[in-house]
Amino acid sequence: MSLLIVVLMAVFVSSSASANPTSQDIVAATQEMQKANYFTFVMLVKMAAPSNTIPNDVTFLMPNDRALSNITDVSETTVVDFLLRHSIPTALLIDHLEHFPTGSMIPASKAGFMFNITNEGRRRIYLNNVRIISPNICTGGYSIRCHGIDGVVQPQRVTVTQPPAVTCSNGTVPPAEPPTAPPVGGSVVTPPIPSNRVRVKSGCRREIGGAGVIVTTLFMLALVKLWM
Repeated sequence: MSLLIVVLMAVFVSSSASANPTSQDIVAATQEMQKANYFTFVMLVKMAAPSNTIPNDVTFLMPNDRALSNITDVSETTVVDFLLRHSIPTALLIDHLEHFPTGSMIPASKAGFMFNITNEGRRRIYLNNVRIISPNICTGGYSIRCHGIDGVVQPQRVTVTQPPAVTCSNGTVPPAEPPTAPPVGGSVVTPPIPSNRVRVKSGCRREIGGAGVIVTTLFMLALVKLWM
């Protein structure tokens, strides 16, 4: 646990150096995008840049012009939302993404959305429904990385509604606490605990659900950040 705290603190300190990418990084990144013929995505980045909503240390996932040709609503709010759903809130080259095994969940810049990684090796990386086809397009600046993808991303929304379940090594589930009896005579009476109540053995553990996967992936992102 102490190692996790140290790693996350190091990442947060390095990420808080500035709230947004520098204008030099944005200029460098958009120039590299243009050279790779991602002209429509460049237009979207330039529209969002004045609003200061582009996160510091970001990886853009860029559909090509044909994939973006059906976009009709180009209001600032819609553009910002689109960019947040097509980006990862840390700067990652394809070499860094290759460290994530299949099944890893990486958070998108838009809160509540995730990318499910499928890693087939040899730089064949999928994020949800799209594949990275043109890696490492943006490399000149410090805080922005970008990769070309073969379509529009459909990020997965993640909602954690229940706490992790507790199970025991013998397959039983610990019983719930007994209900508290209604007040009698102005005082609260707690019924005695039955002598045959099953105790939670030391072999009990919590099942790791979606939240556990997210925490594990954030820890991996922190380690990748330190390697950079």
